[in-house]
Amino acid sequence: HVREIAEKSFAFRTTARRITGLRKERRIVEQKITDKIDETGVGVGIDDIFGFERLLSAQSHLRESLPQTRADIRYSWLKEKVQSGRIVSKGKSGRQFYLVLDVFGDKVSVMRDTGRGATIPLSQIKRVYKKKYGTDEQSVENAFIEIYEGKNPVLKEPKASVVNEDSDKATALIDSLLKKFYSPDLKDEERTAVEQVLWESCIDAESIHKIERDIDFLRSEIWLPFENRARVLDHFGYLDFATQKITSEGEWLADLRIDKPLHVGEVLKKGIFEKLETPQIAGVMASLAADAERDYGKIDLSAKLGGALKEIEDIVFQVSDIEWDMGVEPADEINFSAAAAAEAWAGGMKWTDLIRETRAEEGDLVRLLSRTGEALMQVANLKKSKPEAAKRARITSEIIFREPIR
Repeated sequence: HVREIAEKSFAFRTTARRITGLRKERRIVEQKITDKIDETGVGVGIDDIFGFERLLSAQSHLRESLPQTRADIRYSWLKEKVQSGRIVSKGKSGRQFYLVLDVFGDKVSVMRDTGRGATIPLSQIKRVYKKKYGTDEQSVENAFIEIYEGKNPVLKEPKASVVNEDSDKATALIDSLLKKFYSPDLKDEERTAVEQVLWESCIDAESIHKIERDIDFLRSEIWLPFENRARVLDHFGYLDFATQKITSEGEWLADLRIDKPLHVGEVLKKGIFEKLETPQIAGVMASLAADAERDYGKIDLSAKLGGALKEIEDIVFQVSDIEWDMGVEPADEINFSAAAAAEAWAGGMKWTDLIRETRAEEGDLVRLLSRTGEALMQVANLKKSKPEAAKRARITSEIIFREPIR
C-alpha cells in the first residue's frame, strides 16, 4: 500500500510519467506481436514467444560464459566463492591467512591476523575456506583461531571435466526445450510458419523484457529510499521489516509530526526527558529542531544540559551509523547554540536580553522557538505511551510560547 502511494506521490511525478510512457510502449509492442500471430494463424501464443526468447537468451549467455581453460574455470570459481567473511590464503605455502572484508572486481579487500588491512588480486588467492565470520572483534579473533587449529575446511575446487560436463548438460536441456515449440505433428509449411513467427518476434519480445527491466529500475528508484528508511526503523525496533508490521514503539513514533522523529523517538525511549527540568528539555528539543548551520550566539550551557546533549550526540552518531549502512543520508548534527538560547528563554530570560546575548535576528529566534514549542506539543500528545515525558513537554511548550513567541 505504501509503495502504491509512493509511486503516485508528487515527489516522483517525473519518474511516474516515464513509467507510464514505458508501459504504453510495452502495450504497443505486445500488440505488434499479437497482430503477427493473428496474421499467420499459427497455434502460438504471446507467452510462447516470451518463453522462446528467454531460452534463446539463456543459450546465448551460456555459450558466452563457458570457461575455455583451466585458468578460466578457476577464476570463475574464485569470483563465486571469495566472499566477505571468509578466510583465504596466499603465497606458495598457503600459510598466509586473510579475512575477506569485501570484493571489488579483481581486487579483494582483506585483513591479516595482526589487524592490518590490505588489498590482494583475486588471481593470487591459493585456497578458500568454507566458514563465514562477522567483522566484529570477537568474530575476527575466532576466525583466525579456528584456521590455525584446523577447524575450518578448505573448499574443493571444481575439475575442468566436471564444469564442461555440467555445461554440456545445460546446453542439451535448453536445446530440448526449444524443440518442444515445434510439434512433431506439424506439416512442413506449418512448421515453417511457426518458426517464422517465433524468430521474427524474438526481437520484439526482447524489447519488452528490456522495457520491463527499465520499469522495475525506475520503480526501485522510487521505492528504495522508503525501503532503506524502513530498514533503519526496523533496526531501532519501530518496524518489523520481515513481517511488514509496525511495532508498539512504532505506533507512538508515528504520531510525532516533527523533524528528526527517529532522534526524538530514541530520546524518549531512553527516558532523557524524565531526568531534566523545563529549561533543559527546551534546550534538548531546540538542538534537534534548529538548522545545524544557524548560529545563535555564545550563551553558556548549563552543566545539566551539557550532559544531556552529550547523550543526544551519542544517539545522533548511532542513528547516523545505521543510516549510512542502509543507504540513507544521515540528518545534520545537533545545534548547541540553539540549545543554549532555548534553555535561557525557557529559564525565564527576557526577550530583549535574549536578543542581546545571542546577537541573532528576531525572526530567526522566533522561528527557532516556534519550531521547538511545536515539537514539544507533539510530544505532549503522547499521554498514553509516554505520560511523564508528555507532561513535561506540555509544561515546557507553554513556557516557550509566551510573548512574543505566542
